[in-house]
Amino acid sequence: MSGRFFLDTNVFVYAFDSNSPEKAATAKALIREGLTKEIGIISYQVIQEFLNVALRRFKKPMTTVEAESFLGLVLRPMCSVQSSHSLYGRALAIRDRYRLSWWDSLIIASAIEGRCARLYTEDLQNGLVIEQLIIENPFRPSC
Repeated sequence: MSGRFFLDTNVFVYAFDSNSPEKAATAKALIREGLTKEIGIISYQVIQEFLNVALRRFKKPMTTVEAESFLGLVLRPMCSVQSSHSLYGRALAIRDRYRLSWWDSLIIASAIEGRCARLYTEDLQNGLVIEQLIIENPFRPSC
């Protein structure tokens, strides 16, 4: 594994959440680190999910121009995992073995395919290890 990490959709959504300033700051820091150090990875699925939320569910939805800008400056540079038969096969195996949803299994498979050491998400069990990939909730309060 490497120092690369995978960012789930919720990280990008929290970066725009003015109601949760601590989560927004954490999300922005992860995105910034991923971009500047070129170690942040996402998949096409994350782009689709984020744009759906940003264009429809944000308190003030993104405009098309804002979405295109964010896509070009942030999302596209981080997108290095594309759909493939092997990705879907791995996701199916993860789904069966760990009894996870299809979408969560696909995110995990994408992180593994992207050779990431960590997957940052709040949607899965913090500390779970799948094929050497460590799932971490970056928004979990530290003890």
